[in-house]
Amino acid sequence: MTAALQTIGLCRQFGALVVASDITFSLEPGARHALIGPNGAGKTTFVNLVTGRLAPSAGRVLLAGEDVTHLAQARRVQRGLVRTFQISTLCMGLTVLENMALAVCERRQLAWRLLRPLGSYDAVLDESLRLLRQFGLDSDANRIVGKLAYGEQRLVEIALALALQPKVLLLDEPAAGVPERDSVRILENLALLPAEIAILIIEHDMDIVFRFASHITVLDQGRVIAHGSAQEIAANDLVQSVYFGNSPGHTHA
Repeated sequence: MTAALQTIGLCRQFGALVVASDITFSLEPGARHALIGPNGAGKTTFVNLVTGRLAPSAGRVLLAGEDVTHLAQARRVQRGLVRTFQISTLCMGLTVLENMALAVCERRQLAWRLLRPLGSYDAVLDESLRLLRQFGLDSDANRIVGKLAYGEQRLVEIALALALQPKVLLLDEPAAGVPERDSVRILENLALLPAEIAILIIEHDMDIVFRFASHITVLDQGRVIAHGSAQEIAANDLVQSVYFGNSPGHTHA
């Protein structure tokens, strides 16, 4: 089976500083995968390399078997590689519905027509409202995003990503700074995402990681140090030492 996303020997250095070293990684279609590692491990650098925000010094990025190493970020999005950010990129002064309609129009390449009233685009509004209902956000459609609770903003951001019809969805710490009540809601909504979407979650909250992911890749100092099932990673002595700060033999509960 062709991987939904694959990197081969991915490297990045700034002068003598190596921030990504020979990262070979594969995300299967429909996967629920987590990328973890201590602060400074290279997780964000890796995602920036994958999405085209940062150019690699060496190596390749493949999307559904196609080499996209030199494609711009926008072209990768058009091919189904979509990312959410640790720091929200929502339009805070617009309503939830307006944010969603913008995302739908971007995918349909209709964004320039938003100079005309949104109400004249029934298909865009219908799709936008359907996506908001899927995330339980339809009752917030006319609320200004900046006035939503932070956890609700993160849900809106994930809904916007879904509006772009991703084949690969990269979630950058979706529960960061979110109260436990809202992080549970985020997890519940992630579980409802279409099974065919391959999802890679970058997350520090290990409870979320082990509840969400069936497979986990661990980075440290820009290198992959472990890869396996959630159970294998939880029992890995090197991961326990490097990531959890535990002595060998102590496993994650």
